[in-house]
Amino acid sequence: MKPILEIKGLSYRYEGGQRALRDIDLNIYPGEIVALVGQNGAGKTTLAKHIIGILKPPPDQVIVCGNDVAATPVSKMAKQVGFVFQNPDHQIFHQTVNQEVAFGLRNLGLPEDEMKQRVTTALKEVGLELLAGQYPLSLSRGQRQRLALACVLAMKPEVIVLDEPTTGQDQWEKIQIMNLVADLNKRGHTVIFITHDMSLVARYAKRVVVLCQGEIILDNSTQDALAKPEQLAKSFLKPPQITLLSNRLNETLNRPGATTVLTVEEMYSNLQAMMEGGA
Repeated sequence: MKPILEIKGLSYRYEGGQRALRDIDLNIYPGEIVALVGQNGAGKTTLAKHIIGILKPPPDQVIVCGNDVAATPVSKMAKQVGFVFQNPDHQIFHQTVNQEVAFGLRNLGLPEDEMKQRVTTALKEVGLELLAGQYPLSLSRGQRQRLALACVLAMKPEVIVLDEPTTGQDQWEKIQIMNLVADLNKRGHTVIFITHDMSLVARYAKRVVVLCQGEIILDNSTQDALAKPEQLAKSFLKPPQITLLSNRLNETLNRPGATTVLTVEEMYSNLQAMMEGGA
């Protein structure tokens, strides 16, 4: 299968000489849901900005949907890859929810009927159709995050990149937004989400890419990545508590090769199977 995103030898320094990325090689395939993790300053957001074209990479180093980001206008990239900022208020500036979602579509020059249909569909997908006439900044933080996602969905991109999509939200709002992200992935969108929350990584990601000081130090399936706490520690990350507990239990019971547990539900199932099997 051909990658939907190809990054080849990407390096980047900010003005003043600070290195943000060093020789990044990364392929992401259609339909994947990938967590991009690492400590603050590891290069996660800088990498994301190269993917969407806010920062222009050198020619032929970042290819998205077959297009060289270096040679593709940001307006065209927005049709192929959507970006949801960490703070939704950075991309909200219209008087109504409806107008906010329509803004990007107007820039595409779409017919009025198609634009209205896309706005309605996007708001329904994120559960905000009843708030279409509301002032965006009167919404809760979680609702504003969903509005930002609706603005992206209306553009119908193949790839969606989310920068810390659950920041500032309570547990219920976190579950709502991540369940929505997972549902979008099931419907065919390729998803990359940046986060520090390893419990969200365990529950929602199928693949984990760990950045440390601008370099990829680990790129693996979620189960395999969370089974390597010493690698995660290099970027000041830890597996979820339930995973650590499971690993300790497997060591105590001398169960080498046992499957890495990612969620409480998996732990419960494993314990139940062990008791029924007499292990």
